[in-house]
Amino acid sequence: MAKTRREFTPEFKREAVALLESSGRSQMQVAAELGIQPSMLRQWRTVLMEGSTSKATRRRAG
Repeated sequence: MAKTRREFTPEFKREAVALLESSGRSQMQVAAELGIQPSMLRQWRTVLMEGSTSKATRRRAG
């Protein structure tokens, strides 16, 4: 039997990253609480940080 791949909404990803940054807990603790892999949480954080940086850069450049 094949495993099905779970999909997470953008809202869930943003909330997970916000929880990580505001809770003072480790990435492993937050990931375990949410039932996800720590690497997934790290990836979401990186993507969200890159997105906010590129948006800020575009606003300043334009």
